[in-house]
Amino acid sequence: MKFKIKLALLIVLFLGSIVSLYALFKEARSNILTVTFLNIGQGDAVFIEAPSGNQMLIDSGPGRSILRELSKVMPFYDRSIDVVLATHPDADHIGGLPDVLGRYKIDWFVESGVESDTGLYQELESRIMNYELSNKTKKILARRGMVVDLGGGAILQILFPDRDPRGMETNTASIVARLVYGESEFLLTGDSPINIESYLVSLDCLKCPLALHSDVLKAGHHGSKTSTSQRFVSLVSPQYVVISAGKDNKYGHPHQEVLDTLKMAGIQILRTDLEGRVMFETDGLKLKIK
Repeated sequence: MKFKIKLALLIVLFLGSIVSLYALFKEARSNILTVTFLNIGQGDAVFIEAPSGNQMLIDSGPGRSILRELSKVMPFYDRSIDVVLATHPDADHIGGLPDVLGRYKIDWFVESGVESDTGLYQELESRIMNYELSNKTKKILARRGMVVDLGGGAILQILFPDRDPRGMETNTASIVARLVYGESEFLLTGDSPINIESYLVSLDCLKCPLALHSDVLKAGHHGSKTSTSQRFVSLVSPQYVVISAGKDNKYGHPHQEVLDTLKMAGIQILRTDLEGRVMFETDGLKLKIK
């Protein structure tokens, strides 16, 4: 019995030491923003950890692989995510969100408001409604001009939609957002097609040519030729483009036209289907790939 008690105390002390070391590590990197494009197959999922420690998940990919990926970027004892944002209700973007809601406490759920008649979408909306009624989660509709303050100087600017998107095709209604921390910017486009890219250019770049400029661009629609136009790329002028796609996917993503556009612009291409998880860290000045 004494041996068991001593063993239990040693385990508690060991776990306490791990938690303390992790807390010290977090404190030492408190000025760092981390943005990770998760490897969830044919879909999108982006995990953001602000310098404040606040966390945000944008989309979830098509299924339960999101839980495996989150376990790689979050400590084992962490069971909360401050903000979850669903760019639009297609399965390759929200398929894993019911599992996320079942595993993690979510404070804020952000969506565009575009609707879908799929059972997956109905299930997700039902869960969010139940969590709202129990005061566990607050839902807000993203609209242009909104800013999500992630703390520590990191903010997420909502660029689109700029209206009620109900009735729009789901890809067209994707939330487009720009994550800004100091001099580092990430443009996150969901599955937005070329016509929305052009619309954003007309709204922003005619007033300020650098309004969309970002160091990192997530290619729209997994590198499909329906997104990432040459004009849009030239105005965003990214150093890196991340393409989130499944290996040997049936859609042929990314399309060669998009790859050619990016190569001609001299942009470094990072693909989850080839490289797996893609992680960036920045102190607001220097941006590096981990």
